[in-house]
Amino acid sequence: QVQLVESGGGLVQPGGSLRLSCTASGSIFRLVAVGWYRQAPGKQRELVARITTTGSTIYADSVRGRFTISRDNAKNTAYLQMNSLKPEDTAVYYCNTDVQISMGRWGQGTQVTVSS
Repeated sequence: QVQLVESGGGLVQPGGSLRLSCTASGSIFRLVAVGWYRQAPGKQRELVARITTTGSTIYADSVRGRFTISRDNAKNTAYLQMNSLKPEDTAVYYCNTDVQISMGRWGQGTQVTVSS
């Protein structure tokens, strides 16, 4: 079982950047794929980006070219570098694994607000 804690959110102006971190407990982090998800007010949670154990990545169309997901297995941490932020990127961002999602387990997330 992996416990995940998100951090790095905040208030940023349009066009700005933020880097989110997802720190995992346990020794199996390197063995699982990790995804970043977000949920805006009144909307369903959506997948933003995902990285496999081998480093393969996928992105939502809305963030491709602006966001970059990465992982450092030695630090048990996954990252989401977000550039050229837009107001529509405002949401609570979560990281999670497939197993945790299947069990209905989510962390507290980190709030990202893009506003002038």
